[in-house]
Amino acid sequence: MFENLSQRLQNVFSGLRSKGRLTEEDIAAAMKEIRMALLEADVNYKVVKEFTNRTKARCLEAEVLDSLTPAQNVVKVVMDELTELLGRSDSNLVLSSRIPNVIMLVGLQGSGKTTAAAKLAYRLKEKNHAPLLVACDVYRPAAADQLQTLAEEIGVRVYRGDGVDPVEIAKEGVQDAIDHLRDVVIVDTAGRLHVDDQMMEEAQAIKDAVKPDQILMVVDAMTGQDVVNVAQAFAERVDFDGVIMSKMDGDARGGGALSIRQVTGKPIKFISSGEKPDSLEVFHPDRMAKRILGMGDMLTLIESAVKAKDEEVEAEQAERMMKAQLTLDDFVDMNRKIRKMGGIAKLVSALPGGDKALGSGQVDEKALDRMVVIINSMTKAERQKPEILNGSRRKRIAAGAGVTVQEVNGIIKKYNETKKMLKKMVPDGDLSAVKGKKGKKGKKGRRRRLGIPGMGGMGMDDLKKLQDMMEKS
Repeated sequence: MFENLSQRLQNVFSGLRSKGRLTEEDIAAAMKEIRMALLEADVNYKVVKEFTNRTKARCLEAEVLDSLTPAQNVVKVVMDELTELLGRSDSNLVLSSRIPNVIMLVGLQGSGKTTAAAKLAYRLKEKNHAPLLVACDVYRPAAADQLQTLAEEIGVRVYRGDGVDPVEIAKEGVQDAIDHLRDVVIVDTAGRLHVDDQMMEEAQAIKDAVKPDQILMVVDAMTGQDVVNVAQAFAERVDFDGVIMSKMDGDARGGGALSIRQVTGKPIKFISSGEKPDSLEVFHPDRMAKRILGMGDMLTLIESAVKAKDEEVEAEQAERMMKAQLTLDDFVDMNRKIRKMGGIAKLVSALPGGDKALGSGQVDEKALDRMVVIINSMTKAERQKPEILNGSRRKRIAAGAGVTVQEVNGIIKKYNETKKMLKKMVPDGDLSAVKGKKGKKGKKGRRRRLGIPGMGGMGMDDLKKLQDMMEKS
């Protein structure tokens, strides 16, 4: 997300840094480039005008121009203004003391409401709530079936009702939550291909009937600044409380996210960037501003590592990794943990300069599934000591996994390359530190490896090497 805008802004700042001290003409030229970058990112033109005017005024202050590092101060000003544009502080979903809490989702057809409803239910369930999904879209074919399928995948109950009146279904759904001791109700309403009076009246009627504690509008990030007009229409008629931006991974521009809060005054509460149930993330304006400016998003990366803590290697396994003696079982566990944290592409992109480092390369996330099938076809002895895998054994494993011998050889090759990489990373068998350069007095110092939390000291370069290995499967 925001790849195009991020690249353009980084180019602008690179030009400023090469100038040393800045003049008013330099600032004016930079603001012109930033204005064009934002417009190309499909940001609302009124928002662009206000943003560049405020930013330019702050950059022309003596505090910036007369400083020792004016270019760095310009970057800071732009980051502050971007954070303000996105919403100065986080806007978390706060549940009231009412039981059950009612959350109503609204939006156009195709915006991703039903998927967002399931993801929100999954998120609440992870936080020890007992959500109930209510299917109030009685117009779109198989809408209730889709919600039912998604709910079954995450183990959440769905109320569908027997009638065709969405208002009655919503009321019955709340009562069903009371009867079955559910503390949160998520109402999935119907949408239309465009804003119309019938949709608005129905949404208003459901709102009056169930009196939701929160109304969240789901918008498709790929619609760009057009989403602003839709959001304004909903804000006038339904008065929603916040926004869920869906399909963020499919939009390299990000104009909608940069426009909606400024135009409507409604905060972005969540962003969704994937199909998996856990891909709904809290929106942090300051972190997103840093990402746009190529500074990475380390806090989100750390949270991903903490979330994957239940997959941490045990002491015995960690000892084998430190000695670069991991087994094929360890190899699978390590790859599972990487995927649990969002995949290598997501990990690297969260690091400073990560989006640029990844380029256009994509990691085949299904490679892990194939790897597991192949390794599960091995005996315990073969998984513990892969060196015994001769030609006949590999042929048997390939037949059992339904793959070719070449694919088995590919897994063994990746495993051996990973062992070699671990050995280079920790030549002394200590993952917590690596040898440093000689100090002024000729003594060898030691420095802590700035690794990814939960990844045994692996850093960005190490993850990129792992990505290369996975792509060569």
